[in-house]
Amino acid sequence: MDQFQGLGLAEPILKAIKAEGYTNPTPIQAKVIPVMMAGHDVVGIAQTGTGKTASFVLPLLHQIAETAQRPAAKSCGALILAPTRELVSQIAENIRNYSRFMRVSVVVVVGGVKPGAQVRALASGADIVVATPGRLLDHLTNGALRLDRTQAVVLDEADQMLDLGFMPAIRKIMGKLPKKRQTALMSATMPSQIRSLANDFLNDPQQIAVAAVSRPVERIEQRVVHVEAGGKRDHLLRLLSAGEVERSIVFTRTKRGADRVNQFLQKGGLSAAAIHGNKSQGQRERALAAFRDGQVAVLVATDIAARGIDIDDVSHVVNYELPNVPEAYVHRIGRTARAGRTGIAISLCASEERGLLRDIEKLTGIRLAGEDAPELDGASDQAEKAVKPHGHRRPNQKSGSGKRSGTRSGPRSAGRPDAGNTPKPKARSRRRNPNQSDGAKAADGTRDGNAAQAQSKRGGAAGGGARSRSRSSSVKKKFVAV
Repeated sequence: MDQFQGLGLAEPILKAIKAEGYTNPTPIQAKVIPVMMAGHDVVGIAQTGTGKTASFVLPLLHQIAETAQRPAAKSCGALILAPTRELVSQIAENIRNYSRFMRVSVVVVVGGVKPGAQVRALASGADIVVATPGRLLDHLTNGALRLDRTQAVVLDEADQMLDLGFMPAIRKIMGKLPKKRQTALMSATMPSQIRSLANDFLNDPQQIAVAAVSRPVERIEQRVVHVEAGGKRDHLLRLLSAGEVERSIVFTRTKRGADRVNQFLQKGGLSAAAIHGNKSQGQRERALAAFRDGQVAVLVATDIAARGIDIDDVSHVVNYELPNVPEAYVHRIGRTARAGRTGIAISLCASEERGLLRDIEKLTGIRLAGEDAPELDGASDQAEKAVKPHGHRRPNQKSGSGKRSGTRSGPRSAGRPDAGNTPKPKARSRRRNPNQSDGAKAADGTRDGNAAQAQSKRGGAAGGGARSRSRSSSVKKKFVAV
């Protein structure tokens, strides 16, 4: 189908899509929407920025529009599980955008906030509950929510939920759902544990893959700068002060590292904020809002934010430290080049990180040619002076030479705009308020996990029982490549 009009969606949904400014679905949307509208289970494999969220949100809304059935108390018609607070918030906002001409109740269920408001919202039932696994399991255990009348469930970013150690909670949740239901599993990658999960809980699913799995989009120009760990902060400050950097996300491996880099950049005169699992919900919301609104030009984040930040005009992503899990690299740099734009990803690679770089190259199939960091010629001394507080530079204030370091890897193409996680109106994208997070302990022992720190937690728990035996290997039966 070339246009949303041809997909058979209900008129109120088409009206909302038009109001958002979109006419044509992305490849993943064009394939997944008809399959879900026909009632089939589906496994959708697509990298970030391809429109996965709309591919399952729109069919769920269509079902609500067609049935007009109100949910029972403490129940929900559809359940969407996602790994992070930010992603849950964005999914919920997308639902509200596309249901603006419908009567749809949406409840967000996440950790990081007091549960009372969520319990009260669930009491009257909801058409759609969007949740992180840990807090949802809490509500199920406490009797605030039941799933015996849930007709559809979506597992979004399933591979990240695996990385963050949520598989045991997910299996418990899936065990409380009716056997007769529709299930969609969306993921950027398909490791064996996710395939096993699909075999256990999906009924004869159609597998739909878009583009190559675990490859960055071609619109991202990738660079590597070889610099020793002790020189990274000074080089980062100089890089971000260059005129070509408009809005950037800097990724660190640890939460403490994110705070230290953020403080250094602030003292160096840049407007920066940090976001990671140790930040309170209010702090995370304020940081993201400031970044969206342009009050902050640099966002320093751990991998928990890699799939939960959907902002169209991020010009640069900087890997201050390379991730321990190579898949995290793809998700990190996918924060730029959103909605059809181009972007630049720069990785600062110390000698002890060369092995991590090779793992990334093996995963992506791309040789990342790099350059040694240039001599700063006194820039180190300048950086030392810069750390003396002298106020924050405005986000649009530029300085530096603007020269690019490193070499380009891969072509820049002007392909058709992707929708990000969903098509979003440009005029509204900066006004979103991120919501809350997960209540379960993740792989690093905190309430909010970090994919880079969670690699040892791959595998999840075994389970599935009779359902598993009856559906084993079903994922392999049908495959549609786009």
